[in-house]
Amino acid sequence: MRTIVHRHLGKVVAGAAIAVAGTAVMVGITLPGSAGADDSGGGNGAGQTSQQAGQGQDQAQGAVQPGVVEDAPAEGDKGKGRDPLTDDETERVEKLALDRQLFRSSENVEGDKGPQRITVDLAEPDESELDDPNAPRRAEVSFYDYKDDSLVTKTVNLDTGKVEGTDTQHGVQPPLSRAETVEAAQLLIADRLGAGLKADFKDATGKELTTPDQLLLNSMVYRANAGTPAALADCGKHRCLRLFVKAKNGPWIDSRDLVVDLSARKIAKVG
Repeated sequence: MRTIVHRHLGKVVAGAAIAVAGTAVMVGITLPGSAGADDSGGGNGAGQTSQQAGQGQDQAQGAVQPGVVEDAPAEGDKGKGRDPLTDDETERVEKLALDRQLFRSSENVEGDKGPQRITVDLAEPDESELDDPNAPRRAEVSFYDYKDDSLVTKTVNLDTGKVEGTDTQHGVQPPLSRAETVEAAQLLIADRLGAGLKADFKDATGKELTTPDQLLLNSMVYRANAGTPAALADCGKHRCLRLFVKAKNGPWIDSRDLVVDLSARKIAKVG
């Protein structure tokens, strides 16, 4: 962007120089008395002015090159080394990680079959492969299983297509996915404790709040602590969150005193 701006400025400056040069040529030709001046005086001076102006124009034209905007290179279906995962790799590794057994035995945030995808990241190489330029590329795919509140992480070798490791943990709460945040907002809008949120939204926008699509949403994992109400005592084992809500094209709406337990699909008030 910076290069394009400089090139555009160069065109403006060059254009101004050409305009000035053209004016100088006209002055050299039409100034009164130049035709009757001595050849060693005004006549030669006028000729030099025209020549210099022409040279200035040529130099200005030579200095200005047209800006070229190149298309971004097409993304390949396979990266190399420590390159970020391509879209094709991400899609492929997710399919490889989600086998039939995991799909049938798990639930996502909406209660449907199959775990909730959380992240797909390039895995760190093994210690023995740190200096190997030909080390295989691996990806780590993490899922949250709402059926038993477990985090399942699978390591997939992108070169062979094989799942090389599976790790299952309980009580681990990774950052929330977009789908989980939207589902939490849907639960809150439908719950009686969401009445205040809907009233504030209507005051701010003049419209009824009926869907998460009317909001800009952020979220943060919530864990139970010493002062947590009994209704939220399982947060940490359960998948719980606080929502940070903003009306689209409108103000922020404070809903920090409400916690959504996605595992139990219920809302509770804190503080």
